[in-house]
Amino acid sequence: MEAFKILPVLKKKLAFLSGGKDRRSGLILTIPLCTEQTSMEELSATLDYLLSIPSEKCKARGFTVIVDGRKSQWNIVKTVVLMLQNVIPAEVSLVCVVKPDEFWDKKVTHFCFWKEKDRLGFEVILVSANKLTRYIEPCQLTDEFGGSLLYDHLDWLNKRLVFEKFTKESTSLLDELIVINENEKGSQFSNGLTLDFCPKCCFSPLITGHELLSELQQRRFNGSEGGGGGGGGTAWSPMDDELLAQPQVMKLLDSLREQYTKYQEVCRQRSKRSQLEEIQTKVMQVVNWLEGPGTEQLRTQWGIGDSIRASQTLQQKHEEIESQHSEWFAVYVELNQQIAALLSAGDEEDLMELKGLQQQLSDVCYRQASQLEFRQNILQSAHEFHMTAQDLSQQLDGLLGMLCADVTPADGAAIQQTLKHLEEKLKSVECALQSLREKGQVLLDQMSTQTSFSYGKDVSIENKENIDHIHSVMEDMQLRKQRCEDMVDVRRLKMLQMVQLFKCEEDASQAVEWLGELLDALLKTHIRLGDDSQETKVLLEKHKKFVDVAQSTYDYGRQLLQATVVLCQSLRCTTRSSGDTLPRLNRVWKQFTVTSDERQHRLEMASAFHTAAVKILRESPELAELMVDMEAYEEVETVGKGLLDRLTVPVIFPDGSEQFFGSPGDMASSAESIRERMKLVEEKRFLQEEAEHIRES
Repeated sequence: MEAFKILPVLKKKLAFLSGGKDRRSGLILTIPLCTEQTSMEELSATLDYLLSIPSEKCKARGFTVIVDGRKSQWNIVKTVVLMLQNVIPAEVSLVCVVKPDEFWDKKVTHFCFWKEKDRLGFEVILVSANKLTRYIEPCQLTDEFGGSLLYDHLDWLNKRLVFEKFTKESTSLLDELIVINENEKGSQFSNGLTLDFCPKCCFSPLITGHELLSELQQRRFNGSEGGGGGGGGTAWSPMDDELLAQPQVMKLLDSLREQYTKYQEVCRQRSKRSQLEEIQTKVMQVVNWLEGPGTEQLRTQWGIGDSIRASQTLQQKHEEIESQHSEWFAVYVELNQQIAALLSAGDEEDLMELKGLQQQLSDVCYRQASQLEFRQNILQSAHEFHMTAQDLSQQLDGLLGMLCADVTPADGAAIQQTLKHLEEKLKSVECALQSLREKGQVLLDQMSTQTSFSYGKDVSIENKENIDHIHSVMEDMQLRKQRCEDMVDVRRLKMLQMVQLFKCEEDASQAVEWLGELLDALLKTHIRLGDDSQETKVLLEKHKKFVDVAQSTYDYGRQLLQATVVLCQSLRCTTRSSGDTLPRLNRVWKQFTVTSDERQHRLEMASAFHTAAVKILRESPELAELMVDMEAYEEVETVGKGLLDRLTVPVIFPDGSEQFFGSPGDMASSAESIRERMKLVEEKRFLQEEAEHIRES
């Protein structure tokens, strides 16, 4: 029975459980009779509802029923007492009938209850309100009987409605969650329960239950002082756990939380399975398209074109195919990320399936990507081959036009420029032909592996046409290049002597310039005389090699000038530069010879100076017992002074001009080094003389 169904009757307060207890801990049931006629049917319904509230354990302790007959007639009181036999005969321990202040016929009442005592099964006593505390503690009685127990019937009724609503909703929700969870365990999906179930519906019962439980726990321990009989105590709440079954609320909440947790796990597993199924579907879509339409598109594209324009058209078509594939590859990347996320957080049972899907998807995508790349490489190689062939054809046309034109050079520079240009053209043609051969071979090698990507299709016919075209282009270019080479040989023979003449004149002038540069380097950079005899010897060796280089340059210039004379006689012509080249060569060589001889003499003097100085300074100056011949000191001094004097003398060329070695600072540095060595020798001489003087003393 639910409270809302008999709500109007319950509001009349025909009976109530105040929460009070008798001395046996049995609950107190109060039936307040009024002056108006009480409906036994409504009272019976009220009692039935109230007796359904306590637990069986609580009922076993029995009830104490207080029938308040102070405002009612005896007949009604009697009827109510007799009715208790039918409603709660086994649970009633004691019935206390509160009599009114007016006189009841004691004999009649006593006789009636005594007569019915055995049949009733419980004891009935008549008691006035102020004597009721003999049977029940004042703290367990409400204020209408002089007790201190607080009771608010409307508040109790509202809480009962909240409790029953919570119980009904939570029980229904619990049953639904149990069904869903059990179905999930058996892998049986109940679409009616799963699709129509709203997870947010769980929140309302849980919130209501927590609020109700919180109020029950709070009201249970809240009390007020006072009570009947002058004693003090706790005012028991009618919402005690024995009436509202606080453990029942807690049990329902625990069950709801448990089942809702299971339901969340079910939803998580179902979401994971749904995600896995969605991934499987998308994977198969990608695989089916790549192995179906995508593969078919590549099967129809095998040509390489016969020109740049044709190859560009094929490349554009391939780019369209790649664009379509890119959309599916983007789906592959997204799916791969989703699978990776599931693998990192997935259950053990899903790992193998996910890895299998990932492997299948990766294999297909990588294979298709490799085929696209292979096709792109072939088209790129074909495009480069056609571009090289076109460039070579244009170069051959230009070379042929140049050879057919009648060119009359005005001078040697023009002849050399024309021949150089001709050679460059021929070399460029040769490089272009070599590049064409290499690119053609690369393309042929790529096409030889094309059968591995043919999807079972025989592509030998397409390949044969492409291979024949490649060989034909290369052979045609080779023949055209050979014809141009023959014409170049004829033109080269006619111009070779004039070019050689110009070259000899130019090289002879270059030899003069080189010799002048060697002279300049000798004067400006060949300055050091060495800090010791070893270094001076090294500088002498370098100087000899330097002179040998200059000698070979001079000889090379004279040979070129002799060849120029022979060529001029053969060609019966003169040149503008041959007249003054030989005198300039001889003049520079004489200047170099004078300068190199001076350098040779200075190095030899420096070597002699360092050798003599070393003989004196080879031991420590403190070793005074080592005596050196005075002639050695004089030799060092003489050579040193001579070398210092020579450093100040310039080189005098045959034409009377003068030139110093290096800058004044460079000469000062070399002189300072010699002076320091001479100073050391002088100190050694002074020590030796002093030692001799001491011995003589």
